[in-house]
Amino acid sequence: MSHAEDHEGTRRDFIYYATAGTGAVVVGAAVWPLVDQMNPSADVQALSSIRVDLSGVEPGSQLTVKFLGKPVFIRRRTPEEIEAARAVDLSELPDNDARNANEAGADGADQNRALDEAGEWLIMVGVCTHLGCVPLGTAGDNSVDRDGDWI
Repeated sequence: MSHAEDHEGTRRDFIYYATAGTGAVVVGAAVWPLVDQMNPSADVQALSSIRVDLSGVEPGSQLTVKFLGKPVFIRRRTPEEIEAARAVDLSELPDNDARNANEAGADGADQNRALDEAGEWLIMVGVCTHLGCVPLGTAGDNSVDRDGDWI
C-alpha cells in the first residue's frame, strides 16, 4: 500500500461525511417549514383564551361572555345559592361526573364544579347539546332554552 492510496482513502471518507452532512442539512431545511406550519397561528392562539373583568359582578348576578363562539355564563352566587347547590343529592343529578380538568375523576358535587373553594364563582358553557340552542342564563333552573326545548 503506497502513501497515495492511504491518502486517497482518507479523502474518500471526507467526501462521504461531507455529503451525508450536507444531505442532513438539506433534509432538515426542507422538513422544518412543513413541521412549523402545524403550529397554531397568532389569531388562533388569541382566540383560545379570554380575559373578563369581574369587578362589576355583584353576588346573585351573572355576566354572559362569548368564548370560541359559545356563550359562557359567569355567575357570582349568593351564600344561599351555594348552600342550596351543595345540599343536592348526587343521585338526583343527571350527570354525576364533575368533568373538571383540574380534578380528573371527581364526582359531580358542587365543590368539584365551582371555580373557587368557597363556591362563589360558577362558570357554565351555555349550549344545548342536541340542537345547539342557547339556554337563558337566568331562567330558573336552566332546564328550558329559548326555543322551549328541555335541555
